[in-house]
Amino acid sequence: MKRKLRVDFHTHIISEDFPDLAAKYEDDRFPTLQKTCSCGAEIRIQGKMFRKITDQTWDPEKRIEDMDKEGVDIQVLSPIPVTLSYWSDSQAALELSQSQNDFIASVSKKYPDRFIGMGTVPLQDMKLAVDEMERAVKALGLRGIQIGSNVNGLNLDDDSLYPFFEAAAEMNVPLFVHPWATLGKERLQRFNTMYTVGMPSETALAAGSIIMSGLLDKLPNLKVCFAHGGGSLPYILPRMDQGWEVWPETRNTVQPPSSYAKKLYYDSLVYDPDNLKFMIDRFGAKQIIAGSDYPFLLREKPVGKVIDNLVGISEEDAKLMLGQNALEFLGLNELVKI
Repeated sequence: MKRKLRVDFHTHIISEDFPDLAAKYEDDRFPTLQKTCSCGAEIRIQGKMFRKITDQTWDPEKRIEDMDKEGVDIQVLSPIPVTLSYWSDSQAALELSQSQNDFIASVSKKYPDRFIGMGTVPLQDMKLAVDEMERAVKALGLRGIQIGSNVNGLNLDDDSLYPFFEAAAEMNVPLFVHPWATLGKERLQRFNTMYTVGMPSETALAAGSIIMSGLLDKLPNLKVCFAHGGGSLPYILPRMDQGWEVWPETRNTVQPPSSYAKKLYYDSLVYDPDNLKFMIDRFGAKQIIAGSDYPFLLREKPVGKVIDNLVGISEEDAKLMLGQNALEFLGLNELVKI
């Protein structure tokens, strides 16, 4: 039997030469990269260590070594969410977006059989965001755009963000929503609950905002994938549907929320076969894309491990989730038959 194509849709990368905007703009809220050795570094913000990273985070050769060991054919590269910097001056954020997009495009072009790139845009400025999305896709060859789950506290249904989603739909650019700047941050300071509780809640709010806003009625061709299995969304959908039923004055959609949730996409990063089976039952296998959060500590190792451990799944559904869905989502149908 031919081995299934394995694509890791959810991986993060940063340039070893990440620009020091904290020094350039005299603002230490910008993340900086400080090497600690040839094989590691720290991302620092406001003089404090935000995250330790290894050279897999910037070195494509190291990534390929891991991919070969773990049977991964292709990684989809996206920026580390802390670098989005929506809070900053829009021109500075554009500079940072362009630097990251150029780097990701260069890696993808050097290793076209192993990497596919997604970019980032300064969502605090609609014109700059749309222009940079167009440059990233048309000039650099990136296949999608990663965005944060909110923009300076504005949920993704905010009217000010509509021009970006409209442009993404018109240009057929798929979007990957990753949680960042989580709600209730002041209550998530212990036990790393920002990652284990806050991010799933933040992702559900982002997905719920898009679902309940009517955005998918207005832009039916918009393609959006949510990280971390959609967070808590799959489990609270019945409650959202009940709210839609009992509060008709709040409705902005033709159908109840669950019908729109089935049109969205979700990565498979839920760690547990029962959780993934629940997602398949709720959304269908065609909406689920294998993703690991490589190379960070919370990653699934190897990508697709939970899919491999599902009992009773068909070969066709496994193929879809392990690789085909990712390529089709990114508009790379010609690679599906690899």
